[in-house]
Amino acid sequence: MKNEQSINAKLTARQRLLLALLNALGGSARNLDFQKVLFLYCQEPDAGKPYDFVPYKRGAFSFTSYADRRKLISYGLIEDSEHHWKLTDAAGATESDIFLKGFVESLDGLQGDELIADTYRRFPYYAIRSEIAEEVLNGDDAALARIEEEKSRTSPYPLQTIGYEGRSLESYLNLLIQAGVNVLCDVRRNPISRKYGFSKSTLANACAGVGIWYEHLPELGIASDQRQALNSHEDYDALFAKYERDHLPTQDEALTRIQEWIENGARVALTCYEHLPNQCHRHCVAKKLEAMSQSRLEARHL
Repeated sequence: MKNEQSINAKLTARQRLLLALLNALGGSARNLDFQKVLFLYCQEPDAGKPYDFVPYKRGAFSFTSYADRRKLISYGLIEDSEHHWKLTDAAGATESDIFLKGFVESLDGLQGDELIADTYRRFPYYAIRSEIAEEVLNGDDAALARIEEEKSRTSPYPLQTIGYEGRSLESYLNLLIQAGVNVLCDVRRNPISRKYGFSKSTLANACAGVGIWYEHLPELGIASDQRQALNSHEDYDALFAKYERDHLPTQDEALTRIQEWIENGARVALTCYEHLPNQCHRHCVAKKLEAMSQSRLEARHL
């Protein structure tokens, strides 16, 4: 009893939602079915967007939901199954609220290809990376055309910058996808983060899953000890002035690599932590690349 109370105290609101939704589905669901039901629930106006999703190999997918799943497995509340989400006996007392039950009932038992196809028709953006769209839509030319239309919407900017501060992994990836980025260049000195999704290996794997190549150029980073005591706009200005004056001129090799990616047709995004580009050295790298360009190059900040 005491151990159950201890586990319950550790659960986040998102993790409680996973348990409650799974309970509303009868305690078990196939991986794809559960992911699509969770996606559709998160599109409900009253759901509060607990999870963001990206267009993935089989449609809408949330990396964060699977990170929460791993936590729930470690707590003994979900079975460690390769193909299913399934509550254990320890989670048997999980309650589903009336809204969740009504939502599940509104799906009218949709599952498998029919459920996937329903999400593709209603939300075509999330099918743009799908490997099974033609199969599950089965000749629905109108739906397939809407997916192709979503694929064609990209930004004309070959160089962009983005920070992950205040963003989920999925919302961050969506910005890159919608901007047509196909190379993400990480300019952090140390690409580690306590925020889920933004340490090097996790970010690289997530990028690969949505068709974006990840590159890390640590030589373009700023050492963490130089970032201490930045309390004012003037402090940031002084740091970046020193970085532009003393450090960037020694980084021709790294800068030339980025320049060559752009010249060869890649759409590159420079990334670091800070949301505002003027509080991050990535804007200095972008400015240097603009100056190096033979043609007119203007960076866009996402």
